[in-house]
Amino acid sequence: MFKELKPASESQESLLRKKRDVGRDYRDFVVNTRQNLVHVRESTKGTQGSPVMLFSNHVRLKSCSQRHLYKYNVIYTPDIEDGRKREALLSELEKLLGNRCIYDGNSLLLPHSLGETKKEVVSKLKNEPVKITFELSRELQTTSPDCLRYYNILFRKMLEKMDLNQIGRNYYNKNKKTEFNEYRLEIWPGYVTSILPYETGLTLCADVSHKLLRMETAYDLISHTREKARGEDAKEKILRKLVGSSVLTKYNNRTYRVDDIIWEMSPSSTFTKSDGSEISFVDYYKERYGTVVTTLNQPLLITKGKWKKSRQDTPHQPIMLVPELCHLTGLTDDMRKDYRMMRDLSTHTRMDPDRRQHKLLTFMDALRKNNTVQKELRDWNLELEEGFLSFSGRTLQDVRIHQGRRMVRDKSAFGNTTAFTMERALDGVSFSFLMNFIPWLGILFQFDNHKADWSKNTREAPLLRAMSLDHWLIVYTKGNYETALTLQQNLQRVTPKMGITVRNAKLLEDLEFLSLKLKNTVKILGSTLSVIQRYVPQHSIHFPRHPVLASWGVSRLLPFKVLCLLPTDNKEIYDGIKRYLCINYPIPSQCVLKWTLDRPKTPVTIATKIALQMNCKLGGALWKVDIGLQNAMFIGIDCFHDIERRRKSVAGFVASIDPDLTRWFSQCIIQESGQELVKGLTTCLYTALKLWSEQNSSPPRSIIVYRDGVGDGQLQALIDQEVKQMESYLENSYRGQKLTFIVVKKRINTRFFIEKDGGRLNNPSPGTVIDLKVTRTEWYDFFIVSQSVREGTGTVTPTHYNVIHDTLYLSPDAVQGLTYRLCHMYYNFSGIIRVPAPCHYAHKLAYLVGQSLHQQPHESLSKSLFYL
Repeated sequence: MFKELKPASESQESLLRKKRDVGRDYRDFVVNTRQNLVHVRESTKGTQGSPVMLFSNHVRLKSCSQRHLYKYNVIYTPDIEDGRKREALLSELEKLLGNRCIYDGNSLLLPHSLGETKKEVVSKLKNEPVKITFELSRELQTTSPDCLRYYNILFRKMLEKMDLNQIGRNYYNKNKKTEFNEYRLEIWPGYVTSILPYETGLTLCADVSHKLLRMETAYDLISHTREKARGEDAKEKILRKLVGSSVLTKYNNRTYRVDDIIWEMSPSSTFTKSDGSEISFVDYYKERYGTVVTTLNQPLLITKGKWKKSRQDTPHQPIMLVPELCHLTGLTDDMRKDYRMMRDLSTHTRMDPDRRQHKLLTFMDALRKNNTVQKELRDWNLELEEGFLSFSGRTLQDVRIHQGRRMVRDKSAFGNTTAFTMERALDGVSFSFLMNFIPWLGILFQFDNHKADWSKNTREAPLLRAMSLDHWLIVYTKGNYETALTLQQNLQRVTPKMGITVRNAKLLEDLEFLSLKLKNTVKILGSTLSVIQRYVPQHSIHFPRHPVLASWGVSRLLPFKVLCLLPTDNKEIYDGIKRYLCINYPIPSQCVLKWTLDRPKTPVTIATKIALQMNCKLGGALWKVDIGLQNAMFIGIDCFHDIERRRKSVAGFVASIDPDLTRWFSQCIIQESGQELVKGLTTCLYTALKLWSEQNSSPPRSIIVYRDGVGDGQLQALIDQEVKQMESYLENSYRGQKLTFIVVKKRINTRFFIEKDGGRLNNPSPGTVIDLKVTRTEWYDFFIVSQSVREGTGTVTPTHYNVIHDTLYLSPDAVQGLTYRLCHMYYNFSGIIRVPAPCHYAHKLAYLVGQSLHQQPHESLSKSLFYL
């Protein structure tokens, strides 16, 4: 571990001590949200759909006895900051504690009692006496949820004994790494593990993981950048490349995020150790790790330590890193553009279900054959069962997708074909009703929908609400006139079938853009924006008389759109254009890279996607589905945290303002860095309900919220803050309003597989629901596999849903079906996505504002999907 640049102040030390005191009273528990949901107290299992047999990556962990375990809080006097020193002091007390104990840094779990509720002993640290007090916290059953933290610590120790190296939270085998010398990359194979309680008891969830390292140190990058600078500001270039990147120090297998570079210091510089003595960085590494620093004229890197959502207010003491010892991790943008390299890497990192399960079975066999691991398990009366958990899931019925005069029945869940019906509007009579009784009214087509993708049919039928594009600009650089003209022609070729009228655009050449050859981003950006400004009125809603518009014979401009054809993916230029057209001159905008249009064999496909995006940004709608819930508003909430630059966090709030989910209201809340829970929801909800009432003459009967980005440890805080905000507002302003609040979790390690003919494992079909065995008894939760993954390209990741509040009393079948149908309503992809559409819209909004705008978009854009 790196030493601090300077000792913590007294106030910081007292703050850290208080945090540890809180930790001593900490108790692992699961927030029992189900106990307040009376309609699902008996069962959270659904019944609809076709049964399907599933396998998982969970292994049951059995307890072989009902003996008690004892949890003790451990207090050091004087206080010891260093966690390693705390553990070293405890290791000297083997006669008292025995050789079976699990220490988490604050408390201790023992299989036997110390005989007293409070016991004090004295140990020595460098001949200085330290009093250690053990206070009995509670007696526990071996299956108690309070033991989980200790079992996970125990399991991590067992992985270390299997010669796996910890990097972050996961463990990797560097002895089995795969080297890609051509790309100067290496991949370490590893595993993600966690022990949690489910309906079947404790289970070990194991999944395959990979760590990608570059055969390049931070010092190599600094040296190469200096050589290529050629008189330019080398330091500025180095800062841009290094700040925000992650590095691995192999001498302790820890990862750090680079926050700054201190040019005035070098490895020869000294710092003050915790005991008050001075030592140079060179001597420290040699003394502590046996590592020799060879280059003394390199600067030092600064990191503020690990960034955590729950500790954004904790003071960060700077940690110094020597670039020579820091190995770069992850891929650069240039690397990601190398198709050949990405293809070669994916052969190792992307595993289909059969290959993944084989790797996991090998891992479990190694655990069972390792004598040290088995002894550890026996010492704690634990045993891993043979084989992975298997159980029955259900595949939901097809979802009907309405587009203009067409209705698509998505039957990807039942096979590789989907029924496609073209129907006529008959005096407002329900198409679905007529098709149930008069099937010959429609013409039935079959098409391959194994990918749960209906993009082909989208471009061949009128859209649900098509917006004509009469007045718009295409801004391009010198020499790209033909590309701009071809794009316009392709758009005019693909849009008639969709019902969109695209008139000729005003083609504007930005001469200065190319002449600067991208050497000065500020000037380039200013040039582009000045071109746009000359042809765009000040506001897109209220239009003053404008000379250019007058020359076109237009007094009003509705709708108006700007398309920028960019020769490079320079982020600063993109961000500047988006800020200008989302804040200063709020009009819908589209940025397209020239190389995207130049790709062979895809001009029609690309033009179609651009047309669909433009239609949505102008207020159009592509399709709709039968939601099955009348007069309901759907809300999505997600937060974006700029971990790299530690800027302020952005919460995205998106709400449907019509019953068909084709119109959306959006608003952002900018918060302190790292803040996850949102405080300004009342204002957002007020505006959303007001817009709904204006468009539908009455408020919605119910509100369903999908909240992404919240961890299990934040559930109680979420209920106390966000749910309470919304519930209190509805009680005071809208009597009888029903509220359902669902937490969405994407980053999970649980996987599900189905067995195909021949015994091979495959991915479950889209629409597969799992609501037993691996769900929690304290929650109203379930998993849905909504995406489709091409065979042989990887393993699908399910999404976990947890209903934490429900005054609408939705049954399991209702909430599962509703959630799956909403996964069909994201307009930026003609297929099924991983999460409900409002959730992903909120993510896109928060990401755009957090990455590019850094302030509130203009309110005139709040009723359009400008962030797609």
